Amino acid sequence: MLTVLAEVADALASGRPVVALESTIISHGLPRPDNLRIAREIEAEVRSHGAVPATIAMVGGRARIGLDDGALEEIATSDEVVKVSTRDLATVAARGGHGATTVAATAHLAALAGIGVFATGGLGGVHRDARETWDESADLQALAATPIVVVCAGIKSILDVPATLERLESLGIGVLGYRTDGFPGFYLTESGYPLDWRVDSPEEVAAVMRARTALGTDRRGLVVANPLPLHEQVDPRLHDRVLRAGLTAAVQAGVRGKDVTPFLLDFFHRESDGASLAANIRIILRNAALAAQIAAADTASAVTEPA
Repeated sequence: MLTVLAEVADALASGRPVVALESTIISHGLPRPDNLRIAREIEAEVRSHGAVPATIAMVGGRARIGLDDGALEEIATSDEVVKVSTRDLATVAARGGHGATTVAATAHLAALAGIGVFATGGLGGVHRDARETWDESADLQALAATPIVVVCAGIKSILDVPATLERLESLGIGVLGYRTDGFPGFYLTESGYPLDWRVDSPEEVAAVMRARTALGTDRRGLVVANPLPLHEQVDPRLHDRVLRAGLTAAVQAGVRGKDVTPFLLDFFHRESDGASLAANIRIILRNAALAAQIAAADTASAVTEPA
């Protein structure tokens, strides 16, 4: 039930860099019809930095590691595509359905295929009302059990940042700030919470990856937190105003659980006059570029490292 695109399989077999990409952002995170164009731009960004893109999704009941153009269009345009986390993979496969993979499902399938680097926009995390609802993204548990490096812009700013950082620590998931000493705030350059570790080049990340393998700590995920530059972030006053309004609107609409994130993202897109959508696109393109650079640095180090 796992199909690896020939280009991706060839790259993995020959030791060339490959970057996994999630498909939920295509089907549920970006508006039509721009989502298909942006999905192609994300893949092109990976290629332009020396790596092979592997967008991951369930198509016709098969887990596809890398999508041809027809499959990419199907995920972007079909109304039959459901959002699929790790727990849903087997059910969608058995029913022959289409599924857009979340961070958790993408990380799982990427690692299964032998891909070590993954680019996304923002991670899921602990929800703001988790003390009452126990609502925590499956992304965190998946990263606690999956050997993969995830490049992201922190967690989505609609979530509980300090609680998520505590959970990352408890689960043994490493976090590196890329050219930053603070955890990014997704739409915002900084969340206001510091990080213990900073790296300033793809080569430094690759060195950490090699050390993890040598020390046997690579069975868990590693988060590389890549912030938007200050001049590209959403205006913080606009962000805070829209977030407060969005949280209130979600409560009034009775939106809960896994439906909260897409509801709030859509609310942000509408109420920020497109500013959050533009930032979201910049985030994933920047993360795709950095992930490709890290994957290239990692494969280069594997070639030059003495036996």
